[in-house]
Amino acid sequence: MSTPSTGFAPPPRHEKIVKPFATAQNPTTMTTTPAGNTFTLGGDLVINRLGYGTMRIVGEGAWGEPKDPGNARSVLRHAVKLGINFIDTADAYGPEISERLISEALYPYPSDLVIATKGGLTRQGPAKWAPVGRPEYLHQCVEMSLRRLRVERIDLYQLHRFDPKVPVEESLGKLQELQQAGKIRHIGISEVNRAEVERAQKAATIVSVQNKYNIGERSSEDALRYCEANGLAFIPWYPVAAGKLAKPGSILDHAAKKHNVSLGQLALAWLLHRSPNIIPIPGTSSLEHLEENTAAANLHLSEAEWAEIEKQAAA
Repeated sequence: MSTPSTGFAPPPRHEKIVKPFATAQNPTTMTTTPAGNTFTLGGDLVINRLGYGTMRIVGEGAWGEPKDPGNARSVLRHAVKLGINFIDTADAYGPEISERLISEALYPYPSDLVIATKGGLTRQGPAKWAPVGRPEYLHQCVEMSLRRLRVERIDLYQLHRFDPKVPVEESLGKLQELQQAGKIRHIGISEVNRAEVERAQKAATIVSVQNKYNIGERSSEDALRYCEANGLAFIPWYPVAAGKLAKPGSILDHAAKKHNVSLGQLALAWLLHRSPNIIPIPGTSSLEHLEENTAAANLHLSEAEWAEIEKQAAA
């Protein structure tokens, strides 16, 4: 959980009652218990398996202030009210603006809220990014994220990208040093293949991988399987895309109409069904879409329906 910068130690973590997610309209089947919708991150942080990604609460291209900062803060507050207790951000979103909006909207944080952020990218303009993994730069990134989020320790700090100019052992070595100093609770990595995850695990204790992954883009299957085998969280970004399966008349389109849900909801439900290690983080600046996305946690298809969707996806 997020540790506010109060100078006091956080209370002991106890087993908590997980808030229920909102429900979809006319769902075919509903969960009766939230147990299957949680994941224990790093062995000690229990989170609901459908989180919220904050890249879209800032300006276009993840650059600049949002058009309506008040709405951005309202979306963040509503996400927590809906039972989301895992929020993913990065210092590159804005840059810096997303982290600031989170603290403005939610501080002091609920005791069960887990905030993940990332560092290691510099920004040159809208949709422009460049990796910088120098240890001294990452140290600065962590310190500034702590300040903007107003916490003493970051729950999950992720290396946003490996820097080809810096050995990853040096980058992760600095994060591990900051972890030992009590400024980072857990370490994650982003946009990596299986071999890179294995290399990272030799340099630091890694608890999560964040890759582009959805029902229409599955090039990270090997990384996902590694996460499953080793108890790591797999956090897919761009989770609601469906590629060819989103076309009218497709198997996904047919299933969405049958269950009276959107294609996005079905794509999220597929991710939750695909693996218990997956934690989707759909992002939106719309309250309506936030509720729609969150309702996907309670959507379930039969195994036969999922098998047919899988068959079409692999074709």
